[in-house]
Amino acid sequence: MMQPLPALDQPLSFVPLYMERVWGGRRLADELGRTLSGTSPIGESWELVDREGEQSVVSDGPLKGMTLHDLWTNHRQELFGKLDSDSPRFPLLGKILDARDTLSVQVHPPAELAPTLNGEPKTEMWYLLDATPEASLYAGFREGTTRESFERAMHDGDVKATLHMIPVKAGDTMFIPSGRCHAIGAGCLIIEIQQNSDTTYRVYDWDRLGLDGKPRALHIEESLISTDFGDHEPELAKEINEELVSCDYFKVSRWVLSSPRVEEAGTGPVFVVIRGTIRIGGKDFSKGDWFLLPACVQDRTLCPVNGEASVLRCVLPAR
Repeated sequence: MMQPLPALDQPLSFVPLYMERVWGGRRLADELGRTLSGTSPIGESWELVDREGEQSVVSDGPLKGMTLHDLWTNHRQELFGKLDSDSPRFPLLGKILDARDTLSVQVHPPAELAPTLNGEPKTEMWYLLDATPEASLYAGFREGTTRESFERAMHDGDVKATLHMIPVKAGDTMFIPSGRCHAIGAGCLIIEIQQNSDTTYRVYDWDRLGLDGKPRALHIEESLISTDFGDHEPELAKEINEELVSCDYFKVSRWVLSSPRVEEAGTGPVFVVIRGTIRIGGKDFSKGDWFLLPACVQDRTLCPVNGEASVLRCVLPAR
């Protein structure tokens, strides 16, 4: 029998899951104050995830120890509000990425192709939490690139010449719909919000070895099938009335808080602090912290602490 939800008066925080990656670094510890064990390169912190093999767990409060899957399955409307979703799992995956080196050139399959490739579709967005002066992103292709010229470049080891490179700085946003060939360049610290999918097809990996000393697997056939070769020189996302990205799967806005601001009742948004510190429900959250504000919580006022602060606000499609 499903247990009733205890009274909640604070946002929900979750225990992050840290992932070793050959291209990762240690900025999560150095810049965000995270505690990382060992000395291995940590490329990803999974902040909000509901997958069979990986689960976000509430870190404190009356729901401590409950998984995101428990919350989504048994208390959906109380916590997340009225949503246009019948997904059996929480439909988003939230991450922080530390790209000390450049990631592989890759693509995610579109919804109409993913089942035939034994994969899951993935559309995502990137927000630059920080970036070194020389940092860049690769998204789409240079004008004139075709499937044929891309395949020739793969054969000749000159894939970079076909990719559209965009210099970036902290505060920039990039939308990556499924089918867009892309790579994150070295020096980027990124907030990533994506569909709940772990399907990535690598088409090129800069001729490097993985953490095990062997070349990482490539997925050439799947990549070529999934890639939109008409995707030439896309631009960074433009902020319009606070909105950074709006698609069928999520909407992400940036709130700059110079004074308290109230989140509307009945919603269950996910917030990520991107600058400064904010206080809500007696809890403080600083740069890089994620939290879910349950629809049932009464105190819905985000207050900047010690000056101006900024957050990303992410919501799922509502009914």
